[in-house]
Amino acid sequence: MLVKLHDYLDKLIWSGALSRTGRLGAIAASLLRYGYAIVRDFLTGQLTLRAMSLVYTTLLSVIPLLAFSFALLKGFGVFDQLKARLTTFFIDQLGPHGEEITAEVLSLVDNVFATITNVRGSVLFAVSLGFLIWTAISMVQKVEASFNYVWYVSESRSIARRFTEYLIVLMISPIVMVTASSMIASISSNEFVEYLSSTSGVGAVIVLLGKLVPFVLVTAVFTFLYMFMPNTRVRFKSALVGGAFGALLFTIMGAIFSSFVIYSTRTQEIYAAFAIGITTLIWLYLNWMILLIGAQLAFYHQNPAFLRIGRQEPRLSNAMRERLALNIMMLVGQAFREPGGKVTSHEISGQLNVPLIALAPICEALELAGLLRVTDNEELVPGREMSRTRLGDILDIVRLEGETGSYRAPTWSPGVESLARQLDSAVSDVVAERTLSDLLDELAEPQPDNPN
Repeated sequence: MLVKLHDYLDKLIWSGALSRTGRLGAIAASLLRYGYAIVRDFLTGQLTLRAMSLVYTTLLSVIPLLAFSFALLKGFGVFDQLKARLTTFFIDQLGPHGEEITAEVLSLVDNVFATITNVRGSVLFAVSLGFLIWTAISMVQKVEASFNYVWYVSESRSIARRFTEYLIVLMISPIVMVTASSMIASISSNEFVEYLSSTSGVGAVIVLLGKLVPFVLVTAVFTFLYMFMPNTRVRFKSALVGGAFGALLFTIMGAIFSSFVIYSTRTQEIYAAFAIGITTLIWLYLNWMILLIGAQLAFYHQNPAFLRIGRQEPRLSNAMRERLALNIMMLVGQAFREPGGKVTSHEISGQLNVPLIALAPICEALELAGLLRVTDNEELVPGREMSRTRLGDILDIVRLEGETGSYRAPTWSPGVESLARQLDSAVSDVVAERTLSDLLDELAEPQPDNPN
């Protein structure tokens, strides 16, 4: 029964029959595909593990992170405003526990400030400040690693980029947060706005705008994170789709969770003094989970070829692997020959209509063999002079190189070994001594007109 249901859903979502029923059917099919992919990735457990890891990192880094951010805010004279905003925010999200959590967090931050101030000018102060900055940056690094996982990015930013860009996030985020909160508070307390609110018809619009502004701000923050944090190029439209969806989930979750905390008296009875800690852990987990789900949707919106397979290893035939290796090197060579030309694995994936997960192992093998090189900007360039890169060398990467996992060499049957050598010889005869440069020259030559 379950097999038949799975086959029916698979045919309904991916066969294209629903898309051919009209515009509404195409929209429904698209929504089902995205929904299927998100639920599948959630059930596999990897996003859950990442969210749990970020909860643990948050608990270790939240005080240094807040202390570092608050130190910057004190310099701008807006630290006192943030205290009130934090209290309001936590009460909205966590109900009656919010005020207690805010008081504890601010008390710990004050202790950090007092410790640093008392040892100012000493070696301990320098060590404490260094540890403070390192812990805060480590937190942002964990977030980047999780986003890179979602976006199939294997390499993190360089140390120099990581340090400077993380500091920008830590400096700008608290300022933007306080500025946005102050703007909302100023608008809500403005006499002219209060007058408009009392006017019939306009009041409903003001109330609606008051509810939309926080949603728009959360969408903007999520969109910024989805564009900035992954170590790859993310299109604004895709980041906005993921940001809006994440903000919607965040708003719904906040309303449901705050209601749950308010009416869940059994939690306090069972866990007593631990209730606040457990509530905070659940709240942090749900927030990180929402952030990662939004990032996953942004990835699928930009890379719809992954919707069906997700992280499933594609089953490539030997012929496909040979064509991919040759196509990768050819596109890299063409871009290298053009003035100012550049190409990335993401762009090659789009040109070939092949998911990046299928390209990555081949690109890695070509890089290990010295035929391909990846720059700090993720651009692919030839690893050596193209006139010295034989086509046979490229094919050997996917045809001959490999291992069985055994410490002993395989023992082939004599007949099979003889046939395999004939096949290898036939391939060598086809490519002969042709190089990548020769192939590019042939492609650049004008093709004769077809007499037909």
